[in-house]
Amino acid sequence: MTSISTTQLAQRLMVALDYPDDTSARELIRKLEGIPCYMKVGMQLFYQAGPTFVQELKSLGYSVFLDLKMHDIPNTVKSGANSITRLGVDMFNVHAAGGSAMMSAAMQGVEEALAAHPLLNRPWVIAVTQLTSTNQQTMNQEIGIPGTVEDAVIRYAQLTAQAGLNGVVASPLEAEAIKKACGADFLTVTPGIRPAGSAADDQSRTKTPGEAISGGSDYIVVGRPITAAADPKEATLQILEQMSQALN
Repeated sequence: MTSISTTQLAQRLMVALDYPDDTSARELIRKLEGIPCYMKVGMQLFYQAGPTFVQELKSLGYSVFLDLKMHDIPNTVKSGANSITRLGVDMFNVHAAGGSAMMSAAMQGVEEALAAHPLLNRPWVIAVTQLTSTNQQTMNQEIGIPGTVEDAVIRYAQLTAQAGLNGVVASPLEAEAIKKACGADFLTVTPGIRPAGSAADDQSRTKTPGEAISGGSDYIVVGRPITAAADPKEATLQILEQMSQALN
């Protein structure tokens, strides 16, 4: 087996900057200096800090996943995707529950932005299948989707692939099945990652970093085990070591 470097592993680790303000996020980034991980900017931080903070991350050399989970009528999502592409992010997402027309519209928005500005980076566009906080009871009884969570996730993943997107967000429990259903090149981005001994918090479907990365996850998303750690850099290095042990 070919050895995978720490740098390569770090580029598959997405650190969730789930902070209420950019000052707190910058403090974590300072502590993680030297680790070339992906940075995930979600709704809380983006709504406070805005596009300028994303551009700041790009200027520092980070890859950025803008996690806004767009879910609206196709024309609105198309326009949103156009704006996000112009921002220069490396990845963004929509909700697969919005349907194939909405997801195809997102890709149209990307293409229109690239046509107008050919030097822009082409972002990967992925779709949320089921949140990792969703268990079967919630999905069946509250959301109204029958069957198992995995069945729903695979159905959404196949719909996403048919719409021309690059991959999905799913729990690490479904990553291997998604690869079988949609192909090895179809991206799996998996939150719900908890190092051994960590609290599950509000996540229902979790795996350790090593289990996830060896089970088909292309990217793993880690938030509180890093952001709430006494020593975030050491926590990150330990996660990278668990990933390395699983793959090397």
